[in-house]
Amino acid sequence: MNKKLLKGIIGLVILIIIAGGIWFVWPRLPIITAFAAKGMCSSVFLANKQPNRIIAEDLSFFPINLALTRVDFEEKSATSTVFGLAKRKAVFREGLGAVIVLKTPKEELKKSGFRIPEPAYSQAILPWPKGDIIADTLPAGVNVARLHELIDTCFDAPGSEPFKKTLGIAIVYNNQIIAEKYLDGYDHSTMFHGWSMTKSITGAWAGLLADKGQLSLEEPVGIKAWENDERGKITVKNVLQMSTGLDWYENYFTISDATVMLMQSEDMLASVTDNKLDYPPGKHWNYSSGDANLLSGIIRNRINNESVYHTMLYEKLLYPIGMLSTKVETDANGLFVASSYSYGTTRDWARFGLLFLNEGVFAGDTILSKEWVDFMKTPVEPSNGKYAGTFWLQEPEEGNKLTEVPDDIFFADGFLGQRIYIIPSKKLVAVRMGYGMGNFSMNDFLREVIKTLPE
Repeated sequence: MNKKLLKGIIGLVILIIIAGGIWFVWPRLPIITAFAAKGMCSSVFLANKQPNRIIAEDLSFFPINLALTRVDFEEKSATSTVFGLAKRKAVFREGLGAVIVLKTPKEELKKSGFRIPEPAYSQAILPWPKGDIIADTLPAGVNVARLHELIDTCFDAPGSEPFKKTLGIAIVYNNQIIAEKYLDGYDHSTMFHGWSMTKSITGAWAGLLADKGQLSLEEPVGIKAWENDERGKITVKNVLQMSTGLDWYENYFTISDATVMLMQSEDMLASVTDNKLDYPPGKHWNYSSGDANLLSGIIRNRINNESVYHTMLYEKLLYPIGMLSTKVETDANGLFVASSYSYGTTRDWARFGLLFLNEGVFAGDTILSKEWVDFMKTPVEPSNGKYAGTFWLQEPEEGNKLTEVPDDIFFADGFLGQRIYIIPSKKLVAVRMGYGMGNFSMNDFLREVIKTLPE
């Protein structure tokens, strides 16, 4: 083979590789830039974080770190591109959070904001758990020194390369905060992205309606488009347990039903209701952010009042349990994005865990019935004991199994390692917020925390 021919073959192979790369990457670019723009916009204007930290933490993983994102503080927007391509903008709306600009003009989106109701009390003057005054004394028998040593190991040292990627930790034992720590520059007032822990919040919200007789587990979901086909048999219980049987592919690192819904849809409920049935309802478990947003739509339909829908979550659930900093965002159509879009402080997430540790009672007030709490932690049969009613019972990742913790554990799980672990037998709530968990063993963390508690 002569050199000219060889060069031609090599050039052709390189061209094919480049073309293949463009073919693979091109349809994913708008998802990458939408993710980056939305994440930046929410983190800056809702969570009050600095852009440089957002890039180093929230947007630091591949392929999202390919995006270049700029913030317009006057417009309250963020715009992202990859190599100057696939530009996406997100704008912030008061009360409703950030949203990606797709078909609806940004000016119209910004007009849709509303005023979140003010809580009727100040946490600065109230003791924990409803307030932020922490007791000076700790429960007897806690090995405080060992606990603080352990938590220190969960964080990267200032100036070091990110490894553990922990942002905040709070440990609550016997209803009292016994330890908390934050990555340098953050504190108990810093809001972090809860991601799929929003699903558990929405499960609790559904419980408020169920306890008042406005929602029944066994009733059909009530979607008009489904009335004349097999999807009409899907029940509220199926939705809460992610056993609707709908055709749904969940993957945040590629084009999937989840990323198309979150990054390319103005009406996320329609993204779900358009899907066909793959399995008979109740017979197959499939983790689905679509089911979570379907639940949000069901709640919206049952309330049947937009103002009440947008205020009830705060007035009837978040504020009564001290989650005063927590905010949940909506899509362009006003639907709370129950699958993914909430921001709250580490203490707020701990308060949510306390509500379930105490079987629906918070600071002496009954918020949820014990029956609903029990339902939310009851295993879904098709999940083989992995999942319950918007709570997890086992870690989903194969490499992070919980092998040395009590069997009564249940927890809220969010993308990139957000967790609220609840272990009733140990009177324990453990919260870990982060921006990655590849080098963080949840099993080791919980095992060692438990060792510091009284027998």
